[in-house]
Amino acid sequence: MRIGVIYFSYEGNCRLIAEQINAVVQGDVLALQLEEHKPRKGLAKYVWGGRQVVLNQRPALKPYTFDSTAYDLIIIGTPVWAGSPAPALDAFLEQTRIAGKKLALFCCCAGGKGKVFDKLKKRLPGNTFVGEIAFINPLKQDTEALVSKIRLWIEEIAG
Repeated sequence: MRIGVIYFSYEGNCRLIAEQINAVVQGDVLALQLEEHKPRKGLAKYVWGGRQVVLNQRPALKPYTFDSTAYDLIIIGTPVWAGSPAPALDAFLEQTRIAGKKLALFCCCAGGKGKVFDKLKKRLPGNTFVGEIAFINPLKQDTEALVSKIRLWIEEIAG
């Protein structure tokens, strides 16, 4: 089974999960990157990110290559911003057609996942969703426990 892992990571949480997932599935990884990345901390990070979500903004992404037809299963990951997928992932989904695929979704959050999975499913019609999982502050978690959780999830979705 050919597996693709697509993710956006702002602080490294989703990157950690995507890397751990790929260590199990040995697929192809696409890390979405902002054309202009200005790291923000504290309250400024939340205001900037929340504003993008509320105003439905789509940041420019660095060039990438992705062909969904090459994969049997695509795993998509995003941080949760204001209960939604990160705008960078939305930008990718507007530029890239994914249809007729088996998809699995993961998110990284500091607490609640909000409606992130419902919103992603609406943005990805015509696909079969085989699983979803949320990770709370992965960079602050025990790596062995994360790897165990990921392995169990992969067994569920890739069976």
